[in-house]
Amino acid sequence: MRAAFIFSEVWIGLRRNITMTIAVIVTVAVGMALLGVALMINSQVMSLTGYWANKVEISVYLCSKNSSFPACRNRGAATEEEKARLKQTIESLPDVERVEFEDQTQAYKNFQATETNRLLLSITSVEDMPESFRVKLKDPEKANAVQEALTGQPGVSNIVNQRELLQSLFGFMGKLRNMALGVAILMLIAATLLIGNTVRLSAYNRRRETAIMRLVGASNLYIQLPFVMEGLIAGLIGGVLAAVLLIITKILIFEGIQMYMAAPLSWNTVAVIIFVTMAVGVVICVLASFITLRRYLRV
Repeated sequence: MRAAFIFSEVWIGLRRNITMTIAVIVTVAVGMALLGVALMINSQVMSLTGYWANKVEISVYLCSKNSSFPACRNRGAATEEEKARLKQTIESLPDVERVEFEDQTQAYKNFQATETNRLLLSITSVEDMPESFRVKLKDPEKANAVQEALTGQPGVSNIVNQRELLQSLFGFMGKLRNMALGVAILMLIAATLLIGNTVRLSAYNRRRETAIMRLVGASNLYIQLPFVMEGLIAGLIGGVLAAVLLIITKILIFEGIQMYMAAPLSWNTVAVIIFVTMAVGVVICVLASFITLRRYLRV
């Protein structure tokens, strides 16, 4: 009987405040979806950072015959003696794990494997590719120190630090994550205020019923439970809608860029994020309902 009464009270409250309840559900859904997207981006950044952390290399490009870099002006291509001396210099650095020489033929093969522009492929020949040393580091954090030590060496045209390229990418994704997280927090605040207002309005509309319940000796928890259940149901529905939005985001966005990601976002991670966002949404709705009732419902 008590359970039937509570559920009937919940249904009455939802029906009387249908517009506010829908607003709460939509706000919770959007807020949880944005929170989930921020967590998905954060997980993707962390997985990529972990994947590339031990694969960071420094590419030391050598002067070629027609090189336009300032270090190669008024001189020809790097000589064999300069190459041998430069290799010894690189190997002598304490932070270097190994050194691999890439000649023009191998550089052209790698270029063909990665480049998709047919026009560029048609006008590029083996002679256009620069020779280089691929330097693998023991500690990727020492990349800048190794780059400084090799800058200005005879025969070196330029040095590319892959860590700097990755940091710019991860920096952009980090900003995107922070922006989504900031908007999600604002939406959660809005959802909390909406939930509180909805519960307060529901309590006011049913003040006669609650007064009767108090007169017959109903406990505070028994009177509060229907209102808390309304917030719980709104949070659950909003969480389910957020889960649908996150699944769509995973399929349309993260699956689309998966081919460019060395460590793609897994469905197991998405499932954990969906569970977390649903739990957060329900907890916020329940807490907002309970706190609002303690302030506005005199029991």
